[in-house]
Amino acid sequence: MSTVFADFKKLTSHAKDYGFVFQSSEIYDGLSAAYDYGPLGVLLKNNLKEYWWRSMVQLHDNIVGLDAAIFMHPKTWKASGHVDAFNDPLVDNKLSKKRYRADVLIEDHVAKIEGKLNKEIAKAKKRFGDAFDEAEFRATNGNVKRYLGQMDEINQRLATAMTDGNMEELRQMLIDLEIKDPESGAADWTDVRQFNLMFSTQLGNIAGEEGKLYLRPETAQGIFVNFLNVQKSTRQKLPFGIAQIGKAFRNEIVARQFIFRMREFEQMEMQFFIQPGTQKEWYNKWKETRMKWHLALGHPAEKLRFHDHDNLAHYADAAVDIQFDFPFGFKELEGIHSRTDFDLGAHMELSGKKMTYHDPETKESYVPYVLETSIGADRLFLATMSHALRTEQVPGQDDPTNVRDVMKLHPALAPIKAAIMPLKRNKPEIVKVAKDIFNDLRFRFDVQYDDTGAIGKLYRRQDAVGTPFCITVDFDTIEEGENKGTVTVRDRDTLEQTRIKIEDLAAFIGPKVDMGALLAAAQ
Repeated sequence: MSTVFADFKKLTSHAKDYGFVFQSSEIYDGLSAAYDYGPLGVLLKNNLKEYWWRSMVQLHDNIVGLDAAIFMHPKTWKASGHVDAFNDPLVDNKLSKKRYRADVLIEDHVAKIEGKLNKEIAKAKKRFGDAFDEAEFRATNGNVKRYLGQMDEINQRLATAMTDGNMEELRQMLIDLEIKDPESGAADWTDVRQFNLMFSTQLGNIAGEEGKLYLRPETAQGIFVNFLNVQKSTRQKLPFGIAQIGKAFRNEIVARQFIFRMREFEQMEMQFFIQPGTQKEWYNKWKETRMKWHLALGHPAEKLRFHDHDNLAHYADAAVDIQFDFPFGFKELEGIHSRTDFDLGAHMELSGKKMTYHDPETKESYVPYVLETSIGADRLFLATMSHALRTEQVPGQDDPTNVRDVMKLHPALAPIKAAIMPLKRNKPEIVKVAKDIFNDLRFRFDVQYDDTGAIGKLYRRQDAVGTPFCITVDFDTIEEGENKGTVTVRDRDTLEQTRIKIEDLAAFIGPKVDMGALLAAAQ
C-alpha cells in the first residue's frame, strides 16, 4: 500500500478546509503571524496539552502546576535579562526592502549544505543496499567530509558572533557565504542591528517608563518569582518541579512557516529545581524522558533528533533542542536547558527578597539550580498534524488510484472519537436510533453526528480529520433478525467493520481512546 505524507502546502490548506487552523482576521486580509484554532483544531490542541499536563504533573508526585499572570512587574524582565539582552539580529535587503534575521539566513544556508550531504548519503544507500555503512561513509567520503567541515566552520563562526553580539561579523558572514535574499535573489544587505523582541504597553493611564509593562516573552519567569510560594504551600522538597501552560508574546522580525513561528504562541514549560552540582545528572535524565514522551506519540525515531546548542544563552551551562523533521526540515520542537541558579539569583538580587531553599538533609541553605523543559504547544500541534496527515491507497484495494486522505492520529488525541451516521437520513426510525446513540455517547467522548451526505463521502471526511471510529446505523439495526440492536463500527486505519450491540459501544470505544495507554507508553 503506497503512502505519501502531506507537503507543507497541502498541510496548510487541509488545516483551513477542515476547521483546524484559520488565518486571524482573514476578512480583513489577515494579520501576519497570527492564527485562530478552529473547531477541530482547538480539540486537538487541548488533547495535546492534556497529554503533556497529565504526563508531567499527574504522573509525578514531585511536580505541581501553576498559572501565572501574563502581566508582571517590569523589574521581572530587568532581572531576567530580557530588557537588555532579548534581541535578534535584524538585517534588511536594500533591493527587496524585506527584513530578515541574519542568524536564520545563515542557519538556512547551513541547512542547504546539510541537504546536499543527505543526498550524497541517500545515493550511497541506494547504490550499496544492505551493505551500506553510513558511519564509515561519513568518515571517508570526500564530498560528505567537505560538507561536514563547511557546516562545522559556519556553525562555530555563527555561535561566536552571536555570543559576542558581533553584528559586523554577522553581516560579513552574509557576504562571505554569498547569501542572497530568498525572494529577490539580491545580496545587497544593510548593516545588522539588534532588535528587542518584547511587546510593551502602559499600565492604566500612567505614561512613560514608570507605567511601562511588557507582554511576557516566556512563561518561565512566572514560575521563578513564585518559587517560594509554591515550595512552602505544597511543602515540596528538592528536587521538585513547577509546570505551566500559558501564552507568551514575541515581536518576531520574521514570523513564518505557518504556526511554527508566531508572535502570540503557547508554551508548555516545566522548571525543575535541584541541588547545585546535580545538574548534569538531571539534564541527561530529562533528555531521555522527554524524547521517550515524543516517541510515545507515534512520531518515528528518524523524525526526531537532539541538537546541542553552539551558542548558549546567558543563563545556561548546557542546552539541547529536540528537533522534529517538519515539512520544511529539522527545526526546534522542544528545548532542554540547564539554567544554573541565574534566574533565582537575579530575582533575589534585584528584589532584595531571599530565594534560598533550606535543605533539611544537609542543613544547608542555597539558591537551587534549575533544569528546564520547554515545548511550544503550537509547534507540537504542527508536528503531530504533519506526521499524521497522509494520502494512501485505500486498504484492501488493488487499484493504486483509489486513494484517500487520512490523519492517523493516536485515538486518544483525535478531535472526534467517533462519528455516528444514519445509513438513510430519510428514514425516521434509523435517524432516531442514530441520534439516541449520539446523545448517549456525548457524555463520555467527543462525538459527532453527521447525515450530510452519502455514507462513503462521510467516511472519507472522518478519515481526513482523524476520527478513529465511524458508527453506522442501518436497516439491520431496526429490523427483526440477529443483528437487531447492533450497529456497524468502522475502524479508520484498517477499514474493518464490526457489528457491535448499541449498549456495548461505550465499552468498545472507551479503552481504545483512553489517554491512559498513551501516558503509560511515555513513562
